[in-house]
Amino acid sequence: MKEDFSGLMEILEILSQRGESISVAESLTGGGLAQALSSLPGSSQIFRGSVTAYQSQIKSEVLQVPSELLNEFGVVSEEVAAAMAHGVKTLMNSTWSISTTGVAGPGPAEGVPAGTVWVAIDGPISQTLQLELSGTREIVRNATIAGAIAAFARILKTL
Repeated sequence: MKEDFSGLMEILEILSQRGESISVAESLTGGGLAQALSSLPGSSQIFRGSVTAYQSQIKSEVLQVPSELLNEFGVVSEEVAAAMAHGVKTLMNSTWSISTTGVAGPGPAEGVPAGTVWVAIDGPISQTLQLELSGTREIVRNATIAGAIAAFARILKTL
């Protein structure tokens, strides 16, 4: 990945100092967030692993996202993002987790416009973030990764 996602080094340093860990569950970013987190030397100290759950079946079976949430709210929703984050945190036994779900485009999916994204962070502080992005698939995916990293870095700095 060519992107320089600011906040990565801060995340690594803070989690390392605290003895904490992180895992990720990704849909629309397709492993890009895991790649970014594992790109720094020393990341093996804090990065436990990831699940790329591109299909609903994987969200349900591997991440334990309740099918009721998927059916009621759809895969691109705050509720599903939060459940994905909780599921991977439990699966990987990490202190923190981040999930991404959304529509990268070029067109809508299941009636949800391209560029609609949900990011969830689960840990000692939990937060969800909705992004409304525009541009190509690559732009939407990279902006989601950057947004997730920046939001998580901000949370860590407040503790």
